[in-house]
Amino acid sequence: MIAAARALLATSRALLALALLAVFYALVAAMVLLWAAFLAAALWTAGTPEATTPPTTVVTACAAFAPIVFGMVWAVIRTARPAAPREDAVTVTRRGAPELWRTVEELALDVGTRPPGHIKLTAEVNASVTEDAPLLGLAPGRRVLYLGLPLLAGLSPAELRAVLAHELGHFSGRHSRFGAVAHRGAAGLVAARQAIQDASAANDLVRLYAGVPLLLLGLYTHVFRWLTRPVRRRQELEADREAARVAGPGAVADALCSTAALEAAWQEFLADFLAPMRRATGRIPDDPFRAFAHMVEAPELREPMAALRARAVERPAAPDDAHPALAVRLERLARLPAQQPGAEPSASLEPLSAQLSVQPRYAVALGRVLLSGPDAGTRVPWRDWLTELAEHRATRILTPLAEAVRGVEETEGMGRRQKTEPEPEPETLTIHRVLRLLDGGRRMPLARALNARLPEGERMPRGDQTEQDPLAPLAEALAVLIGAQLVARGAAYWAMNWTGPSLLVPPDGIAPETIRTWADTAVRLPGQTQRLGLHLAALGVDERAPLPTTGPAGGTADGPAPGEKARRISIAPGATGPARRRITAVRALALTVLVGMTGLTFVLWANRDEPSYPGTPVTRWNDRYQPGGGTGTDPAPFPTYQRPTFPARPTPPAYRLPPPIHIEPVIPKPAP
Repeated sequence: MIAAARALLATSRALLALALLAVFYALVAAMVLLWAAFLAAALWTAGTPEATTPPTTVVTACAAFAPIVFGMVWAVIRTARPAAPREDAVTVTRRGAPELWRTVEELALDVGTRPPGHIKLTAEVNASVTEDAPLLGLAPGRRVLYLGLPLLAGLSPAELRAVLAHELGHFSGRHSRFGAVAHRGAAGLVAARQAIQDASAANDLVRLYAGVPLLLLGLYTHVFRWLTRPVRRRQELEADREAARVAGPGAVADALCSTAALEAAWQEFLADFLAPMRRATGRIPDDPFRAFAHMVEAPELREPMAALRARAVERPAAPDDAHPALAVRLERLARLPAQQPGAEPSASLEPLSAQLSVQPRYAVALGRVLLSGPDAGTRVPWRDWLTELAEHRATRILTPLAEAVRGVEETEGMGRRQKTEPEPEPETLTIHRVLRLLDGGRRMPLARALNARLPEGERMPRGDQTEQDPLAPLAEALAVLIGAQLVARGAAYWAMNWTGPSLLVPPDGIAPETIRTWADTAVRLPGQTQRLGLHLAALGVDERAPLPTTGPAGGTADGPAPGEKARRISIAPGATGPARRRITAVRALALTVLVGMTGLTFVLWANRDEPSYPGTPVTRWNDRYQPGGGTGTDPAPFPTYQRPTFPARPTPPAYRLPPPIHIEPVIPKPAP
């Protein structure tokens, strides 16, 4: 009974959401008609004889609302029709991935639905299905399965099978039809709001009138999401239940946790490894997904990945997310019965995720989509890129070391001595320059200068005690400088470490910590630099040799050579190509409406009819013969004017003078 009530409530919410979406489309149509009515009223008012001035206020308002109205109309048209194929996806054929297609078709048969017509790979840590169902989802449409290539690189076979079964479960429950409509409605509201925001940002005139439409549209979007969110989250739980029936509850739970951890790891791979290497050296891997798979499989990442899985369970669901919280989904899966013993996946599915079962050309093509643009960089084989990445992460401390050495030499007045010594160039970083400063008692100034130039997150590669031990970064930098010389001679190499600085693999017969111990001793103890020089001479390292340049532009793996100024990278936000085109379109539309309406209203106002005002009637001459000439039917030979009559002038009133007033003297006159 409770389940039936919940289903009825979900259906009611879905119908109400569809009705609300239809009302939104009607409101947009009404807004267009209202704007057109104001436009027509402005033109009609400008042409009336009673208009004393053109209706500039109405014209300005129509010009301001034009980008708003057209933006909302375009958003509705773009989201009401079936979505166009994604440009950031690569279609996989049956010949290119036969195992993947076979697994998808078998799972579709198990969940009781028809398989998708297309499988496309994306660069997201996500999987989704779409169905372009017409008539608001009442008729079947074209089905597409989108599968993130990082999932193929990081999930186990059972977890990947659970993810595919979950997505196909949306097809069996017909979730994709309502989901597509709900997604289009939400996307239409968001696109309309974004169009108004773009228009207001591009034009100050639009900004004056955009406040009220933005407020109303924001409230409408909130109500629509409030109605559709419970329905879509219920559909996710139903798809989890269907996937658990086919692949097992445990596999589905593991897939959910692993997907959350992989998403965080993928973002870290792009932000902390791929992007810095691309900015510093301009080199990118031809297959970034295989490089990511190498990262996920690294032993040092087992504990961090487990921590990511634990944090994903504790994270609540976002308010606008259609997926329930991970803890809720895991709790629902724990209630389901375990999978039957005979329902385990066959062993033939093992190669599906153990290695990339799709042909490498798909990953390379998707990598070109992911890293595109004129400044994408130089593509190198992904294994070579990993080697360069290890060297870049190891030697990036050499640039601040070179700056610190040069600064201390200039401060202490040691730069002039270099001209008399057989050094290659004063600006070239060498082991000898560092050891000379240590012999001269400049270890503390050099350590302070180096610590001041290190980034905040790299001041202590092996701990957080730089302030208590300021010489530790200097010892680390000297060890890296010695390792770079060994690598340049081909006697050693850098091993990638995904959780910290790269590790130096020294020549045979030397422990990995030996060179670090030599450098630490030379930095901390006076008089130990000569012993370090003997060790380096035994290894065939010339302490006066400059650091070789290995970068693509004559620099090291960090870009410029140590001692050179690093190139400046601007991080100021700039408008992208589509954003610039939208801004230009908004400005052109508002200006066109404003100029066109102003010119048309002025023309109508200038050519309007003059108004007629009531006045004194004028007696006109007779067109016919009047008494005194003619027969009354023939026209008179000359016009006859009637003599106007004027009223008689009134007689002015007669005024009489008042009688004289005799004033007796008040003071009697004295007698003579």
